[in-house]
Amino acid sequence: MDRWGWHYTERGLRVAGKTVAETRTEMVELVLPGDSNQLGNILGGKVMHWIDLAAAITAGRHAGHVAVTASMDSLEFLHPIKVGEVIRLIAQVNWVGRTSMEIGVEVFGENLETGEIRKTSTAYLTFVALNADGQPVEVPPLILTNAEEEARFRQAEARRAERLAKRAARKGQETP
Repeated sequence: MDRWGWHYTERGLRVAGKTVAETRTEMVELVLPGDSNQLGNILGGKVMHWIDLAAAITAGRHAGHVAVTASMDSLEFLHPIKVGEVIRLIAQVNWVGRTSMEIGVEVFGENLETGEIRKTSTAYLTFVALNADGQPVEVPPLILTNAEEEARFRQAEARRAERLAKRAARKGQETP
């Protein structure tokens, strides 16, 4: 990237866009008793809240505008995170359309006593960028810099196609 924010392809073409690394967000929190249920595990709703915040920051960084949550794909809690452990959320842009973006968020729990780190959740959220009048606004393209980012982009396109198909099926079932 040069001082004006332009990126250059391998062939020297100038493109206005942002890389995954430029907008990646990492959040870390200590799980306290007020964040937990009766078993001393973090509340699922608290994890969802932090996922949404990390994704919103990433989407806003990419868009350069306010971005609002349009949807969240399924969320599974693979392992509990206990009071006194650290929760780490890593959010990054997987896919960009004209006004919308898919943000992937991985959640990890870290035991400070043992040093063990385990993945506890993954979520995919769709955000729409809005201008000052609350209308959708175009977002910069996503510049993919490696094979992993390209694979995530293709996987996100497949998830988007599934979401659109489900939306079309629901519209077909609506009664007037």
